Amino acid sequence: MTDTPDPIRLNKRMADLGLCSRREADAWIERGWVKVNGQIAAMGVKVGPTDRIEVDKRAQGQQEQRVTILLHKPVGYVSGQAEDGHQPAVTLVQPRNHWRGDGSRQRFAPDQLRGLAPAGRLDIDSVGLLVLTQDGRVARQLIGEDSDIEKEYLVRVSWPMGGQERTIDVQSVFPREQIARLRHGLSLDGQPLRPARVDWQNPEQLRFVLKEGKKRQIRRMCEAVGLRVVGLKRIRIGNVVLGQLPQGQWRYLGADERF
Repeated sequence: MTDTPDPIRLNKRMADLGLCSRREADAWIERGWVKVNGQIAAMGVKVGPTDRIEVDKRAQGQQEQRVTILLHKPVGYVSGQAEDGHQPAVTLVQPRNHWRGDGSRQRFAPDQLRGLAPAGRLDIDSVGLLVLTQDGRVARQLIGEDSDIEKEYLVRVSWPMGGQERTIDVQSVFPREQIARLRHGLSLDGQPLRPARVDWQNPEQLRFVLKEGKKRQIRRMCEAVGLRVVGLKRIRIGNVVLGQLPQGQWRYLGADERF
């Protein structure tokens, strides 16, 4: 006899099904836009796997209007809330910084800034692809607990040796076994890291592909094997690449693009 799973909160079930984020689910339930087994759902109700969930078309229409923006973050901007006098990256999302090469037909409107939040971090000293979204489905896909999306980085490194800092042809002097540790074998904050792909892109630059994003993870990984990060750039998240997007400029996620 198979055990029946315990009921879970409706908002979590809706998020697990990829319908929306938990926050969006709560807003829709509050508006009466969600039915369970044909009945308007109450806030906090729990559901099982066989319960039928229906979402009003008004919710789907609202969701379709939400934007996802790709920004080439420069050094000196923080990903989230302003801190220590540094501006958040979202302040760059202005008409004058909209990339002319954007192939999207969308046009900027001030309400696109409402609820626009980063889906993942990129620290203040790093540059590259940062995703800002109003869409809870995108946020959950990129930073949810079960996210399996790859993030790719180019990382310029140096290696302190003999009292000096080796900045040229680091690859020729850096021990191969330490590269193996970067791929698998390191822990941060008492937790083992997931396997990563790490290879030399050129003699001074490593290419990292990760499926997680702990705070300052790559810098701390490099520090653990004696390397110092000189520059870090994120060039891909899932199937979406930074491409030719200029630093400090942004574009819309295309209708045909998927992470």
